[in-house]
Amino acid sequence: MTSPSQTNPDQIPATARELATTAARAADSKGATEIVILDVAPVMGICELFVILTASNTPMVKAVTDEIQQRISEDCNQNPRAIEGADGRRWVLLDYGDVVIHIFLAEDREFYRLERLYADSAQQDWQLGTPLA
Repeated sequence: MTSPSQTNPDQIPATARELATTAARAADSKGATEIVILDVAPVMGICELFVILTASNTPMVKAVTDEIQQRISEDCNQNPRAIEGADGRRWVLLDYGDVVIHIFLAEDREFYRLERLYADSAQQDWQLGTPLA
């Protein structure tokens, strides 16, 4: 059995990696910060990747959420299976099956600390689409 930090990124379906990278780039284009893609497949079993990012205020949460959905729809021809938290705009979750996108306000991200929960998960470099060393 491979430890999460030793996961081979080539085992992640290209569609999941492309979708996650599209989401990260869309979020970046709207000013989101602290964008990370985590390979959670070895510890989750129900999805491949998490995209986690921060928006500075609730209008930005909406703008980033909308941009991600639009870009994934256009570039990947997919729509979310479920959307949670869109009304409160503090932590929006977009579920695309193999990829789950978490859009946080800074204080909520600090409170829930998903990166700490999945600290053993390998990070993907969304700017290059390759794993980080």
